[in-house]
Amino acid sequence: MNPKKDTQKSRGFSDDEQAAMKARAQELKAEARMNKDKAEGESAVLAAIAAMKEPDRAMAKRLHAIIKASAPALSPKTWYGMPAYARDGNVVCFFQSAQKFKTRYATLGFSDKANLDEGALWPVVFALKELTAKEEANIVALVKKAVS
Repeated sequence: MNPKKDTQKSRGFSDDEQAAMKARAQELKAEARMNKDKAEGESAVLAAIAAMKEPDRAMAKRLHAIIKASAPALSPKTWYGMPAYARDGNVVCFFQSAQKFKTRYATLGFSDKANLDEGALWPVVFALKELTAKEEANIVALVKKAVS
């Protein structure tokens, strides 16, 4: 018997689980590097946006500009291949393309790290069909509140 395999079995992790843990460790190392170099995160987000099809690409570009202007302390990064914005390495808000996820609308979401708590129930994901001045003003207010 191979003692290494016996040890792995006794820990209870399958080969797939071990591969997933290794992949996550690599992601964490990459994120640490990205957090050190905000420009790298910016490049990754711009590349993710450029890979989108219209109208999601135009919406993502505009959201990127709004979020950067409203919350310059947030660092751009990709999260599940989509644009996201983080504080201290933790995602605060993110954009999801309608086309990538085959939904009828794109979404702007906020994680539990966003300061949007209001009572016992509050929205954290918003459907986006288009960005007008009204929606942009609402997004600016939400992003500012999220990082307050």
